[in-house]
Amino acid sequence: MKNILVLHTGGTIAMHADADGDVETGPDNPLNQADFSLPDVQLTVENIFNLPSEYIGPEHMLQIQQRILAAQGQVDGVVITHGTDTLEETAYFLDNTLDVDFPIAMTGAMRSANELGSDGLYNYQTALRVAADDQSANRGVLVVMNDEIHAARFVTKTHTTNVATFASPVSGTMGLITKRRIIYLYDLVPGKTFPIQAVSKNIPVLKAYAGMNGQLLELLAATGIDGLVIEALGAGNLGQEAALGVQHLLNRQIPVVIVSRSFNGIAEPVYDYLGGGTQLEKAGAIFAASINGQKARLKLLIGLENHLNKAALNDYLHQF
Repeated sequence: MKNILVLHTGGTIAMHADADGDVETGPDNPLNQADFSLPDVQLTVENIFNLPSEYIGPEHMLQIQQRILAAQGQVDGVVITHGTDTLEETAYFLDNTLDVDFPIAMTGAMRSANELGSDGLYNYQTALRVAADDQSANRGVLVVMNDEIHAARFVTKTHTTNVATFASPVSGTMGLITKRRIIYLYDLVPGKTFPIQAVSKNIPVLKAYAGMNGQLLELLAATGIDGLVIEALGAGNLGQEAALGVQHLLNRQIPVVIVSRSFNGIAEPVYDYLGGGTQLEKAGAIFAASINGQKARLKLLIGLENHLNKAALNDYLHQF
């Protein structure tokens, strides 16, 4: 018998559409009424909170992480239902802070419980199947949506409303779910995980744009931020004025992490001119190669909360 802990956190999967078609929260989570006949699976279901995922921040992610840690030795897998807007961030936070061998599967829905073509119950059932499958162990946190399994490391939301919104542009889909089978297509190189007890760091994310100057960066430096993530142009480049603003931050020992604003590909230093990736790296900026801005923010937060020195922080963020 597999013991699966289910943590409901809210989101569209727990909402309903009103008479006008507007989606809203309600006092009861419809997933609490779900009855799946999964052989040899016993569920422990908890409503840890009931929030739209836009309301979920690192402090909520830490609460989920602590609950999972407390369940070690008592469960064979975990399923987390979550709103899709920040699902990838919670998945990534857990993936970087939990060192457990049992499966953790996250899922959500793009259509609320009473909408035509609602995907919530189906995604919930497939997530339970994934969490109960022996193949899913030691794979990190998994995102299960629309008959696909994605690694938290690479998954992102790609469409505002489509049920096939989640994709892994860099790595591709990790696994597939059929009526009878769960099929994994590749294994990941193990990543580093760090324990975490606090999430107090203030780390904004900025998207670079044509004509960006350094004034905003200088203003941020004066506010006492703990770090900054910039979604830079192309492979990791900025204009001259923005590059001078980055130097202003670095001179004040504020770490600056560079990712690409491009949807696909890897950020890396290529161009050797003021604002080019090579000179940004020489100045002390850190390149987070394969992740987007929201994930880089969480990774920088985890590194800073663990008091990593500059070299260790660089290694951790540069890890693929």
